[in-house]
Amino acid sequence: MPIKAVTTKSKQLDHVIIRFVGDSGDGMQLTGGEFTKAAAISGNDISTLAEFPAEIRAPAGTLAGVSGFQLQFSSQDIFTPGDAPDVLVAMNPAALKANINDLVTGGILILNQSSFTTINLKKAGYTDNPIENDALKSYRVIAIDMNTLVQRALESENLSVREVARCKNFWALGLMYWIYQRDPKMQIKWIEQKFANKKDFMASNVIAFKAGYAYGENTEIFQETINVPKVKNLAKGKYRSITGNSALSLGLIAAANKSGLNLFLGSYPITPASDILHELAKYRNYNVTTFQAEDEIAAMSSAVGAAYGGALAAVTTSGPGFVLKAESLGLGLMYELPMIVIDVQRAGPSTGMPTKPEQSDLLLAMYGRSGESPLPIIAPLSPSDCFSAVYEAAAVAIKYMCPVIVLSDAFIANSAEPWKIPEVKQLKAIPVKFRTDPNNFNAYERNAKTLARDWVLPGTPGLEHRIGGLEKHKISGDVSYDPQNHEDMVKLREDKISSIAPNLPQDPFYGKDKGDLLVIGWGGTYGAIHQAVINAEEQGKKVSHLHLRWLNPLPHNLDTIMKKFKQVLICELNTGQLWKLLRAQYLIPALKLNKVQGKPFFVKEITAGIEEALKNIK
Repeated sequence: MPIKAVTTKSKQLDHVIIRFVGDSGDGMQLTGGEFTKAAAISGNDISTLAEFPAEIRAPAGTLAGVSGFQLQFSSQDIFTPGDAPDVLVAMNPAALKANINDLVTGGILILNQSSFTTINLKKAGYTDNPIENDALKSYRVIAIDMNTLVQRALESENLSVREVARCKNFWALGLMYWIYQRDPKMQIKWIEQKFANKKDFMASNVIAFKAGYAYGENTEIFQETINVPKVKNLAKGKYRSITGNSALSLGLIAAANKSGLNLFLGSYPITPASDILHELAKYRNYNVTTFQAEDEIAAMSSAVGAAYGGALAAVTTSGPGFVLKAESLGLGLMYELPMIVIDVQRAGPSTGMPTKPEQSDLLLAMYGRSGESPLPIIAPLSPSDCFSAVYEAAAVAIKYMCPVIVLSDAFIANSAEPWKIPEVKQLKAIPVKFRTDPNNFNAYERNAKTLARDWVLPGTPGLEHRIGGLEKHKISGDVSYDPQNHEDMVKLREDKISSIAPNLPQDPFYGKDKGDLLVIGWGGTYGAIHQAVINAEEQGKKVSHLHLRWLNPLPHNLDTIMKKFKQVLICELNTGQLWKLLRAQYLIPALKLNKVQGKPFFVKEITAGIEEALKNIK
């Protein structure tokens, strides 16, 4: 089926928000991911939001099994996947029902009409077919018998009914390529490479993709195609689309490379952190060792051992697993060994909503260990920032000889955005020095500036020493039960973490350095807050945005920054954990804006919070 030149009238838009939704077996993540790549290759700025069902395999056609992927692509800088889709592609009634209320009024609704059977309508809770009544009158409805069209396109391929059904996502992808003027050649090449070992499946997916493209081109159901131009004045460099989990993986590899250490990852699979283990397992040829432990405790303990042995040690987990790691993490703190602990937060407590984002582990990271046990905490603000955040975490862990916690979340982990690939030679060096001189050696003697003890490889001649979980003498490292020594060690461990603050990079700040309202956020709330503050400033409001990356220690000048504003608003995907910390430490009457729905903030929600906060200023 040859692809003809497009002759339909074209309309230009600055941005478009598309949401693909269907059953968890309909390939919506793949479809959305591939269209994201097409947008990135075309030079658009992109931001995505992937939504997975919590069940491993919910009953087909039910609301619990709906999977979605939202993408905003633009000719201008964007910071979020968008509040509401302009286009909704729904593959079955359940997907429609779960998402229709989000579609903008007058938006395009593309439906797989074939799936609107009596059984599927009943599963979704419909008493009538919404395509046949006035339920969808507020939208531009395009109902297509996709199943039949795919079957006809693949009649000669000798596939089972199930195999044919698995190709309809590529048919839908082909249609979207035509509507939005994407070059189909690269997608066809990708399909051929992806399924090179499955020739029949490769051929059928290519045929389905071309058929979807040709349907848009040869029917009169669409009056125009859409063109979203590429971003102008894009900084020169090589770019790729990257998710948060992929960026964390590459950041760990880069840190190991620049420090000259082998990378060790101890991990027990847990949603939404498992992809980091999967990704790093591909890099065994780059001095990367991945260890899938039998449980969370073993994963953490293995990392402690790897750090003791001289590796750059890391662990990955999410909230419930982070709790289980607490004892061994405390041991790593007592050993004073460099490690990176990545917590990809999800909605809790317990199993909670394992595929949904939340920022509810901050207090756990701050205080969730026995005794006085402070540790550095950094939170990346976007998928691409995950690379920088984990790289910084490794540098701090090695310089100050301590574990460092990285707080990502499910939104950042699975979302994608353009990432300018850094030159390895331009990355800041991470110097490592192992102690080899046995003269006047004391295991817990410290560097005067960093308060870090020396890192000694096991078996180094003349540097035999005792290490363990019992309290240490502040110089010799011998076990000590002396009351004053214990208090000195507690204070010393606290001072070591506090001493990091003046050497940390400036946190992202947008707007004037004084005004009516300072909006503070952390982690994945960055995009929504940033866009809302930009909008407020354009309206003449005296609003600024500070986004905290290092949460422990906090910026050394934070108190000075906050005092230059009449009011402070703290936005979080929890019930107010950072709000509690800042009010307690700085005694400021800050306001809070919180959301705990398993969804990221919308720009309109931050905007409403800003407007309400400004009303309270006298």
